Amino acid sequence: MSINVETQQGESQLVAIIRIRGAPNMNHKIADTLKMLRLHHVNHATIYQLTPTIKGMLAKVKDYVSYGPISEVLLERLLLKRGRIRGDKLLTEEYLRKNTEFLDLKTLTKALYNGKVKYSELKDIKPVFRLHPPKGGHRHGTIKQPYTTGGSLGKVPVEFMDKLLKKMI
Repeated sequence: MSINVETQQGESQLVAIIRIRGAPNMNHKIADTLKMLRLHHVNHATIYQLTPTIKGMLAKVKDYVSYGPISEVLLERLLLKRGRIRGDKLLTEEYLRKNTEFLDLKTLTKALYNGKVKYSELKDIKPVFRLHPPKGGHRHGTIKQPYTTGGSLGKVPVEFMDKLLKKMI
């Protein structure tokens, strides 16, 4: 089974992954893959650079997550509203100035979006974003259908990912 996650020229390789479904008694291989992606709970999100390894993991968990490219504007908003550091404190520009090479959130966002720094390289910044359930519900009220048939699961375009994240932040 192959999954097409190709990006067009000039498009970011950064993808947002949101766990949509929880499932008791799920296949242990899928559960392990979700743990490797750090998606332990429903409505948690992570940000990753799109690599062949991540593509393979997404192919395995496509029935439990929604994933797609994230816009730079929404990445900055996600970091501002839902970014956390050790001790469950908000990610602030003061923290960035003292503990990283970045002077503000905008430069951090640009560096992440352009692939100059990996999110996992940022010390003491939590890799998981805890989100609210989407205001107004999921697309067509279902979390069991893929995006192509009217649901929210699987690979989604950047417009839908932005809309979904706005509803959840």
